[in-house]
Amino acid sequence: MSDMSASASLAMTHLVPLAKELDEDKVTPGVLGFIVFAVMALAVWGLMKSMNRHMGRVDFPEASEEPKPEPTTTAADKRG
Repeated sequence: MSDMSASASLAMTHLVPLAKELDEDKVTPGVLGFIVFAVMALAVWGLMKSMNRHMGRVDFPEASEEPKPEPTTTAADKRG
């Protein structure tokens, strides 16, 4: 266990000087940001493709186009 903490502290001592060399006013997403964006884009593409396939399988029963009878009015309705 102490070996892992020693290697972690050694890695941090080597990475800290590299971080100091970076311009602190410039922020970029880097490779990790691109990878996350690409994975999200592929996931959305896959979900859209799946949704399109599932929506194509849906079969709604169509209502018949029989004419509906006209409502009848009586003399009582006309007096209103």
